Amino acid sequence: MSVSCLRSFRVLALFGLLALSLPTLFAQQRWTEDQANAWYARQPWPVGANFLPSTAINELEMWQADTFDAPTIDRELGWAQAIGMNTMRVFLHNLLWEQDPKGFTQRMDAFLVIAARHHIRPVFVLFDSCWEPFPKLGPQHPPIPGVHNSGWVQAPGAAVLSDPAQYPRLESYTQGVVAAFANDPRILAWDLWNEPDNGNDDSYKKGEPKDKNAIILALLPQVFAWARSAHPAQPLTSGVWHGDWASIAAMPPLAKVQIEESDVISFHNYGWPEDFEAHVQMLEQFHRPLLCTEYMARGAGSTFDTILPIARKHHVGAINWGLVAGKSQTYLPWDSWQRPYVNAEPTVWFHDVFHVDGKPYRQREADIIRDLTSGK
Repeated sequence: MSVSCLRSFRVLALFGLLALSLPTLFAQQRWTEDQANAWYARQPWPVGANFLPSTAINELEMWQADTFDAPTIDRELGWAQAIGMNTMRVFLHNLLWEQDPKGFTQRMDAFLVIAARHHIRPVFVLFDSCWEPFPKLGPQHPPIPGVHNSGWVQAPGAAVLSDPAQYPRLESYTQGVVAAFANDPRILAWDLWNEPDNGNDDSYKKGEPKDKNAIILALLPQVFAWARSAHPAQPLTSGVWHGDWASIAAMPPLAKVQIEESDVISFHNYGWPEDFEAHVQMLEQFHRPLLCTEYMARGAGSTFDTILPIARKHHVGAINWGLVAGKSQTYLPWDSWQRPYVNAEPTVWFHDVFHVDGKPYRQREADIIRDLTSGK
């Protein structure tokens, strides 16, 4: 090799090394406590619901081109606005991106246009470990009579989760979606993975990878890194939902990752008000904004009447499960998987705020939400 060729080779090698190092050198870091708290101080108190239009059984049916129902979304977000809600937690899915990235992001933008019209800024959820592990694009099956959330699907599905060779698809989805809206003020936050170590009890046990928790324990930090590489102006989070939160050392392994990677701390709690407040106080040790991204299960002791005043006292964002009782059937309790409510709905709704005609399930609840969000 000539001297000139050798020099050229060294230059190219050095350039390649620098190129490989650039993402690391310029990667966005986790927000500091001061950054996170300064961001939260600029926000109105976040109050809202986990949103799925009543005409959709799951996130695929919500977002696919043939079933994206803008009129229903507009109508139902209007009901949320009327009682003072200003955010919605909304699930996405990697298959939607793989099928049609441009069309999917266009529909996300259409949703954001509608939401902004109602002064609602969503929290978008990228991945989810709950329910059916074999998601498929196309027409979704009808609701199973009498069963809670009978059509919800995981993202990614078990086949992708079990095959590291397919992870570049997940990276493309994460980076692509976050980058498309990284500086969009209409979005409140990104929730990267819902209940990552949820094993689904007996509902879908046969379809779960045997080493699911270990897989996601290794994958979740990568997902945070992928999202941060898009330099979002919005905070990243993933909500802790079970285990001992008294200290970081006592937490389950995935919860430690969630806490240590999140810009703002999010969590789920469906317990009695005493339990809710105790868990809020545990999480206050991390000195970051707190968002409860799932609560309100009337039959389990978690109600608007008791939980929302505590959330307001501690300035904790409060996003209950379910807005309108529709095809997801989440007004039915969890035990409907073992004992379907086929002949009659339960005496007390489990989740959800409105009937499909916009009438509140309980007017007093609507009044409480409106009063607390208006500062009364």
